[in-house]
Amino acid sequence: MLASRLRVAIIFIPIAVTCVVLGGFFYLALILFMLGVAGLEFGRLFKIGGYQPAQWILVPGVILIGLARYFLAFEYSDAILAGLVMISMAYHTIRCGQGCQTPASDFAITVGGLMYVGWLGSYLISLRNLPNGMWWLMLAIPAIAIGDTGAYFVGRHFGKHKLAPHVSPNKTIEGLFGGIATTILSGILLALLWGTRTDVLGWQQGLVIGVVLGVLSPLGDLGESMLKRQVNVKDSGKIFSAHGGMLDRMDSWIWGAVISYYLITWLW
Repeated sequence: MLASRLRVAIIFIPIAVTCVVLGGFFYLALILFMLGVAGLEFGRLFKIGGYQPAQWILVPGVILIGLARYFLAFEYSDAILAGLVMISMAYHTIRCGQGCQTPASDFAITVGGLMYVGWLGSYLISLRNLPNGMWWLMLAIPAIAIGDTGAYFVGRHFGKHKLAPHVSPNKTIEGLFGGIATTILSGILLALLWGTRTDVLGWQQGLVIGVVLGVLSPLGDLGESMLKRQVNVKDSGKIFSAHGGMLDRMDSWIWGAVISYYLITWLW
C-alpha cells in the first residue's frame, strides 16, 4: 500500500502542481478530466449494484457543470441544473416504459452523481478562481492529502478502535485523530511557507482551515465509502492500480474545496 501511494504521488503531484500554478485552461483540463473519470466511476459503482444510471447524461453533465463554473461562475447554474434534471427524468421515464425495473432509483442515482461529482466537484474550479486562488488551493488540498497520509500511518500503527465498521472497516478513531492533528499542523506550516510569497496567508489562516478541514473532510472519505459499501465494492476504479480510482482520491478533496471556498469568502 505504501509503495502504491508513493508511485501515485510521484506521477500525479508534479502534473497537478504544474496545472495549478499555470491555471487557466491547463487547470480546467485537469479538473474536467478528473471529474469526468470520477463521474464515470460513480455510475459504474451502481451498475455493479444492479442499477442503470444514465452514463450518457451523467458524464457529459458533470463536464458541462465544470465548464459552466469556469466560464460563468454561478450564473445560469439554476438553468443548467434544471435542464439536466429534466433530461434525466425524461430519459428514465422512457426507460420505465421500456420495462426497466429500477427507473426511479436510476433517476435518483443520475441526479445524485450530477450534484455530487459535478456540482460539488466543481468547487475545485471555484476555489482556484478566487482572488489568490492558487495559494488557497495549495493550502487546502495538500493539507487534506497530508492529513490523509497521517491518518493512514497513525491508524496502521496505533489503531485499535474502529471508527465506523459498517461504513469503512479499516478506519480507526486513532487514525481519525492522527489525521486531524496532521491536517492542522500541515495547514499551519503550508500557510507559513506560502506566506513568504504572498501576504494573503499567515499561520492564522492555516490554523482555521486546518482545524475545519481536519474535522470535516474525513466525512467526504466516509461518504464515498458508504456508496461503495452498498454495492460491496472496495475501490471506485483502477485508474491508480492498487491505489483505487479517481473518486477514491477526490472524495475528501471535494468536501475540502467546498468548505474552503466558503470559509475564504466568508472570513477573508
